[in-house]
Amino acid sequence: MSKLVLAEKPSVAQALSKVLGAIRCGDGYLEGNGYVVSWCVGHLVELAPPEAYGDQYQRWRKEDLPIFPEPFQYRISAATKKQFEVLKKLMSRKDVESLVCATDAGREGELIFRLVYHQCRCRKPFERLWISSMEDSAIQEGFKNLRPSSEYDALYEAALCRERADWIVGINATRLFSCLYGTTLNTGRVMSPTLAMAVEREAVIAAFQPETFYQVQLHFDGFTVSGERMGNREVANSLAETCRKEGSARIAKVTQAEKSERPPALYDLTSLQREANRILGYTAQQTLDYTQALYEKKLVTYPRTDSRYLTEDMAGMLPELVAAAADACFPDVGAVMVNAGQVVNNRKVTDHHAIIPTKELQKYTLSELPKGEAEVLRLIVQRLLAAVSEPCKTAETTAEILCGNAVFKAKGKTVLSAGWKEIEEKCSPKKKKEKENVLPSMKDNCTLPLLSAEIKEGKTVPPKHFTEDTLLQSMETAGANEMPDEAERKGLGTPATRAGIIEKLVQKGFLERQGDKKTRYLIPTQKGASLVKILPEQIRSPAMTADWEEKLLLVERGDYQAEDFMKEICEMIRELVDTYEVVKGADVLMQKNEVIGTCPHCGAEVVGRSKGWFCSNRECRFVLWADNAYFNKIGKRMTKQTAEKLIRDGRVKLKDCKSQRTGKTYNASVLLETENDGRPRFKMEFENGGQK
Repeated sequence: MSKLVLAEKPSVAQALSKVLGAIRCGDGYLEGNGYVVSWCVGHLVELAPPEAYGDQYQRWRKEDLPIFPEPFQYRISAATKKQFEVLKKLMSRKDVESLVCATDAGREGELIFRLVYHQCRCRKPFERLWISSMEDSAIQEGFKNLRPSSEYDALYEAALCRERADWIVGINATRLFSCLYGTTLNTGRVMSPTLAMAVEREAVIAAFQPETFYQVQLHFDGFTVSGERMGNREVANSLAETCRKEGSARIAKVTQAEKSERPPALYDLTSLQREANRILGYTAQQTLDYTQALYEKKLVTYPRTDSRYLTEDMAGMLPELVAAAADACFPDVGAVMVNAGQVVNNRKVTDHHAIIPTKELQKYTLSELPKGEAEVLRLIVQRLLAAVSEPCKTAETTAEILCGNAVFKAKGKTVLSAGWKEIEEKCSPKKKKEKENVLPSMKDNCTLPLLSAEIKEGKTVPPKHFTEDTLLQSMETAGANEMPDEAERKGLGTPATRAGIIEKLVQKGFLERQGDKKTRYLIPTQKGASLVKILPEQIRSPAMTADWEEKLLLVERGDYQAEDFMKEICEMIRELVDTYEVVKGADVLMQKNEVIGTCPHCGAEVVGRSKGWFCSNRECRFVLWADNAYFNKIGKRMTKQTAEKLIRDGRVKLKDCKSQRTGKTYNASVLLETENDGRPRFKMEFENGGQK
């Protein structure tokens, strides 16, 4: 008899099969040693569209809203139907007596498995594999300690609530606003509040009025101090003149103290995405993709985590792991003293511990990895080395200096023991070293001769535009003030979904990336700003959406009924449909579609719409779909900028395309040609001149 093991992706299934000894290949599965191992290829089963509940929903009409399916219907994704049939046949095999759910250990992984299981009408018992690492030893240990499926029933309920709430809010709100304003306006329970934050930030920047301020600076032998900011230049001039006349200053008070700065915590997914954006310029989605690829290569632990600590049982393996990681990525660092207590905290670990490297990296050299994966791996290793190192200890001196009846404060700092900061400097030699500000020896009531006094003029500056780093931070903390202190997960979305939300906002034309490669800002488009203007509070409020996330967590724990959660969502949507009124002055949403170029087939205008860029000539079949299968296959997206370049130049150069077969990245150019009826055809030209 056999166990059927279902993984989420083919690469994970192959890793499991190798450990289990299931090495005989079948059509869509591997088999051997009492195991049959197959995979789901993401979401094989998805919620049916509104049209499945009645022909009246083929058209978008306000009078047909709200739509509350009862019961919800599911369908098989057309792109993955073949693999679904493979799984259905495997589940019905007489020799398969039980199953193992080996999808990603989290809410979405649980949902993927269970939907397939139920859609196949399978009734065979199943167990849960719950691991945070793809190392052989972790897989072996996980299969020795398979958990009962009943332990994850509440997790599945929470996943269903999330999926169905998203459907109800997204479908009803999108159709409502689209019908009322005459254009497709995609909304969602996480997407809309995220967009609202970006729009509100830009409004603050646009309304900002800089104010001039003045500071008196006193120059002494070896150091300079600045006074408080003043709004009046005459007052500042008067103080500076008084100080010049006095010619000296008195030290009123000197305070000295030793301070210890703890190392930074290990990475969870959001903190890793933020750091990779700030340092490397990667988008949140790129960082997630690179980290997922490293996980599947067994080089790092499970990426979709919201924890920044390890469990107590992991403390013993840290010295060996730290030594191996340092040797593989930063051999010049030398020996690192490991303080495990700084990174171990059972109470702060939820479903998965922090992201750390594995000992498998000893089998690789960084040059073997694609650039993006190698750079993200370096970040993860560097953070591990810093996190277990000693605190940075400094001696800090603060002096209050009196001159001209005003108080000036001087601060100095000397590094006594660099600790973790020395590790970071060795790992990042190009990083600018923190400058020490050393004050001369001072005593209370001593007099200092004044060399000069001058006025420094400055202006207040507005908040900065959102980058991927700062928007992720705002998503993570949105609505936190309304959350109870004991809440483990706060903010908009989850670490696993935030990158996708940002990408969707860009893809739908509500946000666009501006700036250079290193620092790219997320700026709302006119369409995005207009959408936020017409959204009611309950749709765009981060506090309310964060509250939903907290209730989903309670459902996971079994402390809140799924039926009650869904009832709240339905009541909110019903009220929205019944009471919402069109906002006056929102005509911008009905503006003519933007022209991005001339059709390469017939010469008519190519205009942007919600799903892509279309030739305005109805006889011509030319269209560049936003959800483009060819670009999706190589790990890229059809953006407005890409579409414009293809139409204008007939080609676009792309970096870090991803091979589905090997997972490796490469640079190439995509060439655009057209069929006789105008339909586009793509070719790939590699840097060495070859075509595909």
